[in-house]
Amino acid sequence: MVTPERPQRVNILGVGVSAVNMPQALAIIDGWLAARLPRYVCVSNVHSIMSCQADAELRAIHNAAGMVTPDGMPLVWLSRRSGYRHVARVYGPDLLLALCEHGLRHGYRHYFYGGAEGVAARLAAQLTARFDGLQVAGTYAPPFSALSPAEDAQITAQIAASGAHIVWVGLGMPKQERWMAAHTARLPQVLIGVGAAFDFHSGMKRQAPRWMQQRGLEWLFRLTSEPRRLWRRYLTTIPPFVVLAAAQQLGWRRYHLTD
Repeated sequence: MVTPERPQRVNILGVGVSAVNMPQALAIIDGWLAARLPRYVCVSNVHSIMSCQADAELRAIHNAAGMVTPDGMPLVWLSRRSGYRHVARVYGPDLLLALCEHGLRHGYRHYFYGGAEGVAARLAAQLTARFDGLQVAGTYAPPFSALSPAEDAQITAQIAASGAHIVWVGLGMPKQERWMAAHTARLPQVLIGVGAAFDFHSGMKRQAPRWMQQRGLEWLFRLTSEPRRLWRRYLTTIPPFVVLAAAQQLGWRRYHLTD
C-alpha cells in the first residue's frame, strides 16, 4: 500500500524498491519522526535483491519496510526505466551524512548500533567532529555471537530509553535487516541499516571514488580492495541479477510484491 508515509515502489525481482531520491528520503523520515511512527529502512543494492531471491523471509522483511532505498546504481537505472525519472541513488553512507547534517536543525539524536568492537564509538566521534552540535544518544557494538534473550532485552530497553530519534544499524546485510524487523515493534525510533557506512565513516575502510560510484562500478573497487572476501559474492550475484532483470524487463518473468 502507498501512503504519504510510504513512497511508491518499483518491483525489482519481487522486491519493492522505493522510488525516491535523497531529498525525498529525508522528507519521509522527517514525517515519520514528526508523527512518532517507528519504522525501519533497508538500504538495498544488487546483493540485497539477489539475497531476497533465495530467502522468502528476507524478501518479506524488505517489502514490509517503511522504505527500501536504491543504494546501487542498477536499481536507480531500473527505477528510471520503469518511469520514475526522479529517482536517484540513496547510498547508505551518503544517507548517514545527509541525515546527520539535516537533523542538526531539528535536534535529532542518533544512536549507533553495530560494527566491530570500538567502531561505533569511533564513528560517533568522527561525526561529532564533522557536524558541530550533532547529538549522540549512545553507541553499542554487539558481540559476534548472538545475544542471549536477556542481553537483547537489556540493550533494547537501553536504546528505547536513550532519547534517540534515529538508530543507525551497522550489522551487515542480512543480519541488520533481520534485527530491524525483529526490534521495530519494541523501539520507538526510526531504524536505518547502513552496513559498511560504519567502517567507511569511522575511517576503517576506504570508499570508492565518486566517479566509480556514479557509474555503478563501486563493486569493482571493493572487489580489488578485498578480493578474497568478495569475489564469490559478486560472481554469484551480478551475472544472475543481469539475467533476471533483463528477463523481467522483457516480460519473460513476472514477480509479485508481497509484504
